[in-house]
Amino acid sequence: MIETSFFGLYVPGLLLLAGGAMACARWIRRLLSLLGVYRWVWHPPLFDLGLYLLSLYALVRLTGAISS
Repeated sequence: MIETSFFGLYVPGLLLLAGGAMACARWIRRLLSLLGVYRWVWHPPLFDLGLYLLSLYALVRLTGAISS
């Protein structure tokens, strides 16, 4: 697991990836809303949660932060 030091405070790498995934999910959500995809979504908050989790999974896999 990756750890980063900010002014002497160690922050887990997954926390940084979670922030990045939140930014990516927000960007994708705005793009999808401009395209009108949310008209076909039954439960938008649940869809947004799934979008965030998929973004987090993609970032973790791309960075190799968690190896199994």
